[in-house]
Amino acid sequence: MSRSLNKVMLIGNVGSDPEVRSTASGTRLAKVSLATSRQWTNKDGSQQEKTEWHRLTVWGKLADVVERYVKKGDRLYVEGRIEYSESESDGQKKYWTDVNVLEMLMLGGPGGGAGGEGGGFAGGRGGRTGDGGSGGSAPEPPLTEPDDDLPF
Repeated sequence: MSRSLNKVMLIGNVGSDPEVRSTASGTRLAKVSLATSRQWTNKDGSQQEKTEWHRLTVWGKLADVVERYVKKGDRLYVEGRIEYSESESDGQKKYWTDVNVLEMLMLGGPGGGAGGEGGGFAGGRGGRTGDGGSGGSAPEPPLTEPDDDLPF
C-alpha cells in the first residue's frame, strides 16, 4: 500500500475566544475558529481580499494551553490534519470540515508581532506545543527578531 499524507498548516487570527470542554471520558477539547486572508490585485487594478474561516479542534494538554493563553484576535500557526464529518438536524444533513490540531505556535497578539501581549511560544519541543511536547508549560519569552509571519 502506498503512503498518503493529510497535513494542513495555517497562520491566521483567532476569531473568537476558545470553547473548552471535557468529553464523557474526561479528555479535554477546545474549539477555535481561525481566519486566514489573502489579498490580490484584479485585472482592473483594484485590491481584493478574501477571508477563509477554519474550524480548529484541539485535544488534551494542548487544549489546556489554548484555554489558558489563546484569546480572540491572537495570531497562531497551527499544524494538523483535515477531518470531515456530518450530522443530521431536522432531517437536513450538515457537513463539517475541521482541522484536528497536532501542533501550535503562538505568534503574538492581534495582527501578529511576537512582542505583544500573549506573544512568544506556548512551550513544547522547539517552541512548538503538540502531543509529543511538554504542553501546558509557561510561555517562553517573546521573540526579539522581526515577525515575518513564517513559522520557521
